[in-house]
Amino acid sequence: MSQSVQTFCDKRKATIEKQLLLTMLLFIIYANVSAQQMTTPMTGTPVTLQNAPHKDTTNKTNNNQWRDEPARIYFRKGNSDLKDYPDSSIHFFHRRPFSQPWMRNLGNLGSPAINLFFTPESRVAPTLGYHTFDVYRFQVDSMCYYNTTRPFSIFTYHLGSHAEQIAEIFHTQNISPRWNFAANYRKINAPGYYNIQRTNHDLANLTTNYISKNQHYALKLALVYNKLQNDENGGIITDSFLTTPGFGDKRTIPVAFQNTAYSTRRSSVTTLQRDFTLFLNHSYTLGRTDTIYNEDSTQFFKVLKPRFRIEHTFRLSTEKYQFKDLAPDSLRYAYFFQQNFQSGDSVFSRQTWFYFDNGLSLQGFAGSDQNGIQFFAGIGNRFDRFRTEYITGSQRQDEISNYIFGGLKKEAKEAGQWLYSANAKLFFTGTVAGDFNFNAKVGKEFNNGRGNVQVGFQQSLNTAPYSYTLYANQYFKQTQTFSKESQTRFQLSTFIPTLNASATLNNYVIANYIFINSNLQFDQYAPAFNLTQISAKKIFAWKHWILDNELAFQQKTTNAPINVPTFMGRHQLSLETRLFGNALKIATGLDFRWHSAYQPAGYEPFFNRFYFQNTYNLTNAPEVGLFFNFKVKSFRAFLMGDQLQKIFGARNIIAAPGYPIQDAMLRMGFSWNLVN
Repeated sequence: MSQSVQTFCDKRKATIEKQLLLTMLLFIIYANVSAQQMTTPMTGTPVTLQNAPHKDTTNKTNNNQWRDEPARIYFRKGNSDLKDYPDSSIHFFHRRPFSQPWMRNLGNLGSPAINLFFTPESRVAPTLGYHTFDVYRFQVDSMCYYNTTRPFSIFTYHLGSHAEQIAEIFHTQNISPRWNFAANYRKINAPGYYNIQRTNHDLANLTTNYISKNQHYALKLALVYNKLQNDENGGIITDSFLTTPGFGDKRTIPVAFQNTAYSTRRSSVTTLQRDFTLFLNHSYTLGRTDTIYNEDSTQFFKVLKPRFRIEHTFRLSTEKYQFKDLAPDSLRYAYFFQQNFQSGDSVFSRQTWFYFDNGLSLQGFAGSDQNGIQFFAGIGNRFDRFRTEYITGSQRQDEISNYIFGGLKKEAKEAGQWLYSANAKLFFTGTVAGDFNFNAKVGKEFNNGRGNVQVGFQQSLNTAPYSYTLYANQYFKQTQTFSKESQTRFQLSTFIPTLNASATLNNYVIANYIFINSNLQFDQYAPAFNLTQISAKKIFAWKHWILDNELAFQQKTTNAPINVPTFMGRHQLSLETRLFGNALKIATGLDFRWHSAYQPAGYEPFFNRFYFQNTYNLTNAPEVGLFFNFKVKSFRAFLMGDQLQKIFGARNIIAAPGYPIQDAMLRMGFSWNLVN
């Protein structure tokens, strides 16, 4: 049946991928051409609807010396007015970008990952429910919207032993003083240290933000595309092979899904996740426009002081998860169904999710520009379509839901100010009726840079994801129903820059927790259980020496079906200084990572999820790395020896039962920021 699977997949082949990437490319080319044809140079003056000035470049008085000014590049998150800037530090540059601080993959770059500092899934709407690749994916809610006075690009490349690599290119520029676009493409590829565990990911995003000349109309648009491919090897047969003579080459260790008749380099079992999201947010603001002049009256700024706004948000998204086994073994599926496979048989399952969401809100503003409050209320409607396909049949589920939302927000834009916010969302129709999410926080920014303190509270009630309620392939089908899951979190955090210290306390209370049990069945734990987490960071500095420490503590209620280590730590001792007349900046030293003994979560390839288990006990040696980072102007690079504890006879670190991570290895990489 493998031929029919391949034919089936070819028919649904992602020609849309090429179209989306081509659209992004054409947009970038068009924007570059348009920007090069401009006769008016760009302004980098911050422009926001609430409080930022706008420099009018149509007046020569404002721009006659513009080209001599240094580049100014900053960005804002989607729901914030606070500025942030591209990272150019080298303190942590050597660390893997998808493992900070407590993430752990299955021993290969790009493989499924879990957070050892437990974080429950946050969901208050219909959802598909696959999250093991989230750490690699671009998320539309975390997109950055840039403003820059000059075209700005970042080229990044990381290379590790056994051909693991990350390549990334980012570019942003202003098409006009009030219109910016940014594009990003990332490639992750790693054949792996162990047999048939290849990963191959393509991820891209495009954002643009625009504000009208009179600052009344604003638009933010984001396109996000992720394609994540993973060869599943099922893990090694037993950990004893890691210390058995003759298995120095880890690719010779037998793995659960090895099938040499199919291929010696690729697994017959593969998983694929692909998603595309279009996000549009636009608004019209009413208010008073003031003109502000600088001290010598050679420049002026127009500032809109908002009083009322109408805002519309639209999302359109499609997501797919696919499992495919082109050379199945009956023992591989004994937990789920009994089937004697013949030559040419296969196992195939695909779940897709399509939805669009419209939200309309009215917003008001009170107070001064630097100490103002924003409050809002709105209503939304969404349509969700879930579909399960398995060669011999399919099943579809359509849902229409309506919800209301509202809240208020005040950001601390200056030292000494209070910050507070609260927002809520409640579904009142559809299969998720009754689901809600409430968030609130309050904090204070202390004067004289003495730090801040924040207190937060979150409460949610959510319905089980679609993939938890239905799984099917052409031989097997299971359905489940679950009660709504309840999550409550209290958080207290503080940051004290004078002490180079920060700390966070989390306390979760979770009831009707939905998970996969040790029998690889979807399950629900009804009793409410408690999880307390404390994390702290402290930096000690003496002359050019820096000791950076991160510690975490977790304590769960007895019998709670989650896997967490009680203690974790990460420490970095580095020498950081400048050489050759400050032309070269270096950071070199040792990096350590450890955790206490515990029972780790297992990984189930067929569901592409981690599951609870309490029979496999794990004790890992501390991980040790030696790094050398340096920076010359806008060029950063690193050279790192990773997993050096292996040189001293330690066993490979175990990520999950059957999944050890790499041997001692060499990694290197660079990032080059270019300003035109």
